[in-house]
Amino acid sequence: MRIGILGTRGIPNYHGGFEQFAEFFAVFLAKNGHETYVYTSSKHPYQKPEFQGVHLIHCKDPEYKIGTAGQFIYDLNCILDARKRNFDILLQLGYTSNSIWHWLLPKKTIIVTNMDGLEWKRSKYNKWVRRFLKFAERWAVKSSDYLIADSKGIQAHLKRTYRKDSEYIAYGASCFFSPNPKVLETYQVEPENYHLLIARMEPENNIETILEGAKDHPDTPFLVVGKHDVNSFGKYLTQKYQLFPHIRFLGGIYDLEHLNNLRYYSKLYFHGHSVGGTNPSLLEAMASNALVVAHQNEFNKAILEEDALYFETISGVSDAIKKVMQKADYQSFLNRNQTKVQELYSWENINRKYLGFFKRIYEKGD
Repeated sequence: MRIGILGTRGIPNYHGGFEQFAEFFAVFLAKNGHETYVYTSSKHPYQKPEFQGVHLIHCKDPEYKIGTAGQFIYDLNCILDARKRNFDILLQLGYTSNSIWHWLLPKKTIIVTNMDGLEWKRSKYNKWVRRFLKFAERWAVKSSDYLIADSKGIQAHLKRTYRKDSEYIAYGASCFFSPNPKVLETYQVEPENYHLLIARMEPENNIETILEGAKDHPDTPFLVVGKHDVNSFGKYLTQKYQLFPHIRFLGGIYDLEHLNNLRYYSKLYFHGHSVGGTNPSLLEAMASNALVVAHQNEFNKAILEEDALYFETISGVSDAIKKVMQKADYQSFLNRNQTKVQELYSWENINRKYLGFFKRIYEKGD
């Protein structure tokens, strides 16, 4: 098959979850003999025309010059290019800024959209943006031949709201890596003597709630991984907690070996995401033997089940920190979460599910 992937800033991953999925899946497709293209920002650090057998199409991206509006222009440029490529399948990852151009999607190509999370619920947006995102979600549903939901909650929402079926395929995670405590030297921490949070600096990730609960526990370093200098909320957080030296903002880290080892050797791993489906950083934490303290909501519960500690408030975060003396006391949580990843969420399984789905709809021919 000839397959195009758009909706990300490109590969290799320098940004986040969809980029990471696009990298793993596109390379998997190419290795399995499919002609695969990934749309990539003209500003992406990797400027070669090919990555591990995957063709990269660099499209003009003015976001760096004009801000958010540039995302819409970048997606327009990608879609206009896709009209000329004669793809068998075009996979859209998300709909936030590309579904406005739904009427320009190539007519003879099978359009598959991963619907991401409930974007219109994100508190970082004002009411007018949230209203637009509801329209964008509807446009994406109506203009796609097939939908993919990355969580049962999103699948139920699509069925309930639009009476539209979707294919449930979660995100994936790498199941195996070699622990290397020397990585910790870079971050000046010791095994199981620090807490960790990895997230985008957005309010709905409950970062402020987590840090409020952690600020009064100065004996244990608290590492925050995520770009904190690219939006006002990130800058607000760094300003607010600058007088708490045990809270350390490390910025974005994209070296998987470093991330996996930070997760593996952490005492507690905090996951505050409350909007969206299966979050890749959560799966990676589970795969990396992290003891997860998660925000209590249907998305996190669907993945972690009873194998995590949960919080809803500042006191809940603080209580978790006080409660856990040794990570080993929760070995059953760790074992069951690793088993879930191996059996349900490994990249090999997820990639095969996507490819199997693509083969079915391609053979169906509509």
